Amino acid sequence: MKEKILKNQSIKVKMTMVLIVIMASTILLSICINILMIEPYYVFKEKKNITQVYDSINHLLNTKGADNNSYKISKIVREYNYRMLIVNNENGQVVYSSEGKQGLMYNDMISTLEDMRKIKRQISEKGYAVVSGSDKESTGTSINLLGYFDNGYAVVINTPMESIQTSAVLSGRFTAYVGALLIVAGGIAMYIYSKQFTKPIEEMAAAANRMSNLDFDVKVIDCGEDELGHLGESLNELSSKLEYTISELKTANNELRQDIEQKVQIDEMRTEFLSHVSHELKTPIALIQGYAEGLKDNVSADEESREFYCDVIADEAKKMNRMVQKLLTLNQIEFGNHQVSMERFNIQELIQNMLSANTIFFQKENITVEFHEPPTYVWADEFMIEEVFGNYLSNARNHVLKNGRIAISFQRIENDLRVTVFNSGSHIPEEDLDKLWVKFYKVDKARTREYGGSGIGLSIVAATMKAHGKQYGVNNVEGGVEFYFDVDCANA
Repeated sequence: MKEKILKNQSIKVKMTMVLIVIMASTILLSICINILMIEPYYVFKEKKNITQVYDSINHLLNTKGADNNSYKISKIVREYNYRMLIVNNENGQVVYSSEGKQGLMYNDMISTLEDMRKIKRQISEKGYAVVSGSDKESTGTSINLLGYFDNGYAVVINTPMESIQTSAVLSGRFTAYVGALLIVAGGIAMYIYSKQFTKPIEEMAAAANRMSNLDFDVKVIDCGEDELGHLGESLNELSSKLEYTISELKTANNELRQDIEQKVQIDEMRTEFLSHVSHELKTPIALIQGYAEGLKDNVSADEESREFYCDVIADEAKKMNRMVQKLLTLNQIEFGNHQVSMERFNIQELIQNMLSANTIFFQKENITVEFHEPPTYVWADEFMIEEVFGNYLSNARNHVLKNGRIAISFQRIENDLRVTVFNSGSHIPEEDLDKLWVKFYKVDKARTREYGGSGIGLSIVAATMKAHGKQYGVNNVEGGVEFYFDVDCANA
């Protein structure tokens, strides 16, 4: 069981590790993309924005001129945080400068015009060119738009890239820190959440383990609608089908064994049966015949004697009827006419019901009955096992001492359940123990005759247990005698 728990824990660990690897890979990929791709993306975006600013200002200059639109031009420049210089190309006069006339753009105008001459061909195509260049006051790289407006003014728009490089580094670090926290939190959350997956797996593993021990009462409960729920339903269906199949296999196995044994024993059993029947019926038939002839010949004229004769005849007829019924039952079992039908049933409930049926007799004779076993399921022919226990209980009831004790107990022997019936009383002579199972054998003929025993009950027990292929027997124990028989335990 401990090994299984460790395996279940390993599933949790595996699920947690997979999540951590996926999260770590995603965060690492995000950091790499952030570091490698943010600058090209920024350049692309800024070139597009700087072009839009050029078009907006060009439109303003064409409509109202630079003097009338100075405020709007400043607003546009501040919105994008650009630096801009507009120069009248004819006289070199500064029309607009975001840095003032002593700023960077003003002082570097000569070099800027030189740059514009170098890319004059590109400028002539669109009226402007967007290039990357070196910022004179810093080591960073900048993006510059160099060109001319429609009115002939030269324009330089500049934006540094140092800020985006710094932002990319800071963003990468921040992503790494947040990612580490997310990995830890996600791993803990996944480990806890994974119990929802492993719990039904543990229940199904326990159910399968009980099924491997032939305990088919187990069912997987709380089956959901997901794949694990379908698996639980399949296990429940498998349990029911296995119980039915094993029942059929056990029945078929017993039938096959009986067929083989029947061919060997049939002739011997027939001869023995006829011999015992003729012997046992001889005495009651003679009594019935004698008393019947006495009545016919009016041997006794008084009413009381005739009543006695009739009672004797009726009593002997009843004993013969009971004996014939038991002989028929025994004959059916021994000759295989009564097939053993293996089924799973609660033997504790069967015994409890039979004890309840005899409660009045036990109370009348002041007999103490002890039976405290829990519900126990076995594989056997329920009707035949009821007959076996009934014979044991009847035997114990007829031989227990007055004010004595009868005790029924269970004992697990490997895959079998042994049922023992004890009664306080005199021991059976050792030489007679093995003969008890022989048809019509009686240890104490006088006592047997007293309670109407025929000597067939224990023979039925022997035949029944042989048909089941199980052990049975009797032992003298301290304080009395105990009889026992074995059956297959259902959860063996």
